[in-house]
Amino acid sequence: MAEKPHMNLVFIGHVDHGKSTTVGRLLVDSGHIEQYVIDKYRKEAEQKGKATFEFAWVMDNLKEERERGLTIDVAHRKFMTDKYYFTIIDAPGHRDFVKNMITGTSQADAAVVVVDAVNGPQAQTKEHIFLARTLGVTQVIIEINKMDAVNYDQQKYEAAKKGVEALMKTVGYKPEEIPFIPASGFVGDNVVKKSDKMPWYKGPTLVEALNALKQPPKLTDKPLRWPVQDVYTITGVGTVPVGRVETGVMKPETKVVFMPSNKVGEIKSIEMHHETLPQAVPGDNVGVNVRGLAKTDIRRGDVAGPVDNPPTVAKSFTAQIVVLNHPSVITVGYTPVFHCHTAQVACKFEALLKKVDPKTGQTLEENPQFLKTGDIAVVKIVPTRPMVIEKAKDFPQLGRFAIRDMGQTVAAGTVIDIEKKEM
Repeated sequence: MAEKPHMNLVFIGHVDHGKSTTVGRLLVDSGHIEQYVIDKYRKEAEQKGKATFEFAWVMDNLKEERERGLTIDVAHRKFMTDKYYFTIIDAPGHRDFVKNMITGTSQADAAVVVVDAVNGPQAQTKEHIFLARTLGVTQVIIEINKMDAVNYDQQKYEAAKKGVEALMKTVGYKPEEIPFIPASGFVGDNVVKKSDKMPWYKGPTLVEALNALKQPPKLTDKPLRWPVQDVYTITGVGTVPVGRVETGVMKPETKVVFMPSNKVGEIKSIEMHHETLPQAVPGDNVGVNVRGLAKTDIRRGDVAGPVDNPPTVAKSFTAQIVVLNHPSVITVGYTPVFHCHTAQVACKFEALLKKVDPKTGQTLEENPQFLKTGDIAVVKIVPTRPMVIEKAKDFPQLGRFAIRDMGQTVAAGTVIDIEKKEM
């Protein structure tokens, strides 16, 4: 079959607004979960006295079975429309979402924001939309869910929509370019099947809106960037780093340099799912047999690139950050851990250059004394040890980071400029 273009899709929104139910409905009604699987869960649900069977239950059970290592076809994380092949990024918790989105393990090409028609947008809805924006997700679909719970009332829909539009504007999205869909994941209205209960709505179903998304730009034209997730030693084979190709094309018989370790090796063979590949492209999670490297030469957080275009090692960098959640304030000298691609490096705030107005992008204050939760700022950062990081405009996947401290994500950001370290 002809390969359909692939897209990563993340479902975001407040915790009880019905993300799982929507995802479950999408997979069931598009034929990606067999009816017998549903029937099995429905029976179990009834036996446990959960007569109101919910698709969320299907998702939870699939997750449980996945964790117990039972093989239910992992198709439940992937689905096809007539145009695209989607991978649904599972980001159930707020923290997982932030972490997944920023570390680039699963950069979303598009987001479906699920908002409950009963309660409208909540604080977390705003934070997620803002994060999606800061992290470079340009395409968004808004699903106003649980229309069945408000008797398919158009005014309830309009009220929720208005609330979301106001949020979208504050973070720099253009609401007029975004599809809003009144739906019920629970009943199945306007997810895959068009609803006859809302004659006042003339727009697309969720699947039609997914089909109308624009294809993400091809990252194969850029130089290779391959962050290392793990390094294995395999008897009889040698050193095998594993990771996801972010940009460029990786081919056997080519030399690559791993930074910041500054080690050169030759790619012998590339494997994915126990099959040898003639090449690896962005999105492929591969294990690579590299000739000329010892296991101790490289480690997680290293990035491989072409010898004539090595990954950038930063002496310092300028970034725009958003402070998501800091218990006190951020001042010069603060040194939390930066998570960027697969690297985790303590980095120091060298200078707070300016605070920015999120609505207009204008400077609010030059050289502020401190930053607090909710602030957006341009800052100068110095890593405490060599790390690879790129400008977000050159390599978006390696130009984004999360700042973690005290067990939480305190800020997130993107790299504007880099002062290179000569290796």
